[in-house]
Amino acid sequence: MPVPAFTESGGGAEPPLAESYLDLLRRGDDDGGIAPPAAVVQERELPLIDLACLMMATGGGGGGARERAACADAMARAASEWGFFQVTGHGVGRGLLERLRAEQARLFRLPFETKAGAGLLNGSYRWGSPTATSLRHLSWSEAFHVPLASISGRTACDFGDLGSLRGVMQEVAEAMSRVAKAVAVALAGSLLRKEAAEFFPAGCDETTCFLRLNRYPACPFAADTFGLVPHTDSDFLTVLCQDQVGGLQLMKDARWVAVKPHPDALIVNIGDLFQAWSNNRYRSVEHKVVANAKAERFSAAYFLCPSYDAPVGSCGEPSPYRSFTFGEYRRKVQEDVKTTGRKIGLPNFLKQHYPPQ
Repeated sequence: MPVPAFTESGGGAEPPLAESYLDLLRRGDDDGGIAPPAAVVQERELPLIDLACLMMATGGGGGGARERAACADAMARAASEWGFFQVTGHGVGRGLLERLRAEQARLFRLPFETKAGAGLLNGSYRWGSPTATSLRHLSWSEAFHVPLASISGRTACDFGDLGSLRGVMQEVAEAMSRVAKAVAVALAGSLLRKEAAEFFPAGCDETTCFLRLNRYPACPFAADTFGLVPHTDSDFLTVLCQDQVGGLQLMKDARWVAVKPHPDALIVNIGDLFQAWSNNRYRSVEHKVVANAKAERFSAAYFLCPSYDAPVGSCGEPSPYRSFTFGEYRRKVQEDVKTTGRKIGLPNFLKQHYPPQ
């Protein structure tokens, strides 16, 4: 195939994604060539759930027991059938998210050398896919994956000339943390006694979780390039805010479906650890972001993670999974990506007599 001509746009701020694409194209694909053009994908609305009764209850306000039970049931059903759902009444103000979006734009407009340097946000910047051996492994995106301990000031963190960024990120992290905790406790409460669920998930606090700021630049090769490659999340659950550009797709009934953006909703998805803890009652679903030829896309994701030495545990026995810690899981994922180019995930931790999900 002839290599297309391309001139990088956006000045010195853009990561060298085009160079990565062209280099992989010149080297040739080692696993079947460039991904074929995407089939027509149906756009679907995720289950939409109002969290107001839960959020009022966690804040010491109202929210009757019947309303809270109905909300928890709706989330448990969506977590089982979809692995994803949207939430309103979450208490994260639109004004705060608009401030975050403005700060993200300022952050990603910095020169690439500044973003990629070891100092800014403690070297949390990443772009593309360093381990990619083919175009199907390349993500056309850039991100800062920041530990909450750095945002809160528990550990030193260099914000450069973006002094207002720390405050906005801390407000967003605290607000999303309340949402994540309320959702996690409600979902656990559908499988446990309420008293036990109050402390779920064990080992998760502001020193263990992450806030990820994402940017997906417009891509001239969008027809055969991912914004973010298909994957599942290696956490308990993720809370996502996204703009209205769209591009998120998830696997539903063995087919990709596009998620229709909702202007006032956050998206919640189940991670691998929650699937394991729930004995596969809740589903960690493969998802991806498709590249866009015309528009850049911004999103921010809060990852609810335990400490590395925390056992993931189970809601009850028998469990299909052997005992493992979050650190053990992360190390195995990284090892698999390095050696095979892809994440294997939970099947590595199944007990021998259980078939893969």
